[in-house]
Amino acid sequence: MPDWDRLGERPSSKGDQVNLTRMGWLGVTAAASLATIATGLAPAVAQPSAPGASTPPAVQTYHGTPGVARPVTGIAPAAAKPPATRVAHMGARRLPSSHYSATEAVPGAPASAAAAAATATRSPVVNFNGVSSRDSQFTNFEAKFEPPDQGLCQGNGFVLEPVNSAYRIYRTNGKSLRGPFNINDLFNVGGKEFTSDPRCWFDRSTQTWFATILFLNDSFTAGSLLIAVRHDPSPLGLWNEYSIDTTDLGGNGCPCFGDQPRLGIDQTNLYVTADEFSILGPEFNGAEMWVIDKADLVNGVASPHFVHFANLTTDTVAPQPALSRGTPNAEYMLSSLDPSGTGDNRIGVWAVTNRDQVGLGGTPTLTSVVINSEKYAIPPPAPQKGATAKLDSGDDRMQSTQFVGGTIWGELTTAVRPNGDGTTRAGGAWFQVKPTLGTSGITGASIVRQSYIASRGRYQIYPAVQPDAAGNAAVIFTLTSKTRFPAAAYALLKAGHSNFGPTVVAAAGSGPYIRSPANAPRWGDYSFAVPDSSTDAAWLATEYIPPRSSQTTNGRIRNWGTRILKIRLK
Repeated sequence: MPDWDRLGERPSSKGDQVNLTRMGWLGVTAAASLATIATGLAPAVAQPSAPGASTPPAVQTYHGTPGVARPVTGIAPAAAKPPATRVAHMGARRLPSSHYSATEAVPGAPASAAAAAATATRSPVVNFNGVSSRDSQFTNFEAKFEPPDQGLCQGNGFVLEPVNSAYRIYRTNGKSLRGPFNINDLFNVGGKEFTSDPRCWFDRSTQTWFATILFLNDSFTAGSLLIAVRHDPSPLGLWNEYSIDTTDLGGNGCPCFGDQPRLGIDQTNLYVTADEFSILGPEFNGAEMWVIDKADLVNGVASPHFVHFANLTTDTVAPQPALSRGTPNAEYMLSSLDPSGTGDNRIGVWAVTNRDQVGLGGTPTLTSVVINSEKYAIPPPAPQKGATAKLDSGDDRMQSTQFVGGTIWGELTTAVRPNGDGTTRAGGAWFQVKPTLGTSGITGASIVRQSYIASRGRYQIYPAVQPDAAGNAAVIFTLTSKTRFPAAAYALLKAGHSNFGPTVVAAAGSGPYIRSPANAPRWGDYSFAVPDSSTDAAWLATEYIPPRSSQTTNGRIRNWGTRILKIRLK
């Protein structure tokens, strides 16, 4: 989500004046990654039928509104000197369902998840430091931001990693070709504008690079979704940039913005989901989605067609659209529920059909069902070696989602009690789901495989899974404990097996994460995983504590880094 607290200390909820520079304060900190959602409400999607029941699950249908995006032009790139300081009054932002509670329903990992003895470990093919807090500091007028929220994409020998709030372009051997640059430069917006939560994807079928980010103007009166596109095998060179207005002046508490835009794609469209929040206040107006015609973006059309779906949910965050490979018969999405923050055992499965209607100015069909799953719950904060302050483990929203080989894969961070461990830890829950499609959209779905990523005495937060069509997969996450500095780690899953194998440390942390004496350390909000463009391998990236040379220069405050690795899946 946007990193309201990336500069300065936390203001009170009484509307204190807050200094604002580019990427600075917009409101009080959202200490966990889930912003405000009212608790205790009934799920907006239909309830599942009981396991084994003959009655199919109820199907929810949604309605969208066509529109066109506009090009981003005439905006100067980030200035070479610091922007002027700004002052604004900001309201409070509630966090009702993003706090761990000892009374929530905590799942227990089975013994098989702890053992996972049948899966061999494998060393990374490539393993290097990614964009760091020092890169972000040097490209953003000495400002120090958190967390990185990195995107990652790879193709044709290039790796692009955008984070809050810088980016680099690498060769696949880890050599930096370009950067670091200010992240705003990629989207052709100025140095004082607020941007956050970048993601990207290289589309093999069209040889096109896509990137997305949320945007707020420098007066904090308007919000947009920005999309950058380069139709070329190389990410080097000029990109086309587009903007979709998210201000929604008629909405409750608006002007508003689309928080944490989540990226999906298939052979027909680009899909972005987000959560609509007031820029100045605590109001949450539900989840939303934009479906943008991919051909328009690839061909550089001045006003690409899109369809906007509002109010997808009113008490849970937006679903994760899938990064799809091949030619799926729909664009699929997964979502976690847990509207009260007390734990849940259901997930939402979504499908977009009639996808070609977007480019024709029409509306596709969006449907969803809810199915039973393993339990999951808000994770507890994660301890770290060398510090009393614990890392923010976030919440149990669905993380990145992939569609490959006819199934949908998703994962989230959860509270979990590892087998043989009497303490509740933060770990991962993952799902492989088989959807069923009918003439009017999705009709049901079933769990193919699901389990937990958990181990005694350790915390594994912000997982990102990358599968292949055969059912092999790799997962990356931050590994931390009372005896370990925050590290980048991964595990492998073999096709036909039910659990990921042993945790492997790709890069050990060099020390504890330090924010400031008055505030708990912020972490996350997501890791990233994408397929290799030419081999059966996964590219993975997550946050960890890098060598001192990659950390901020102010006594290691906000001293995060990212790690990028490539792992063969079989």
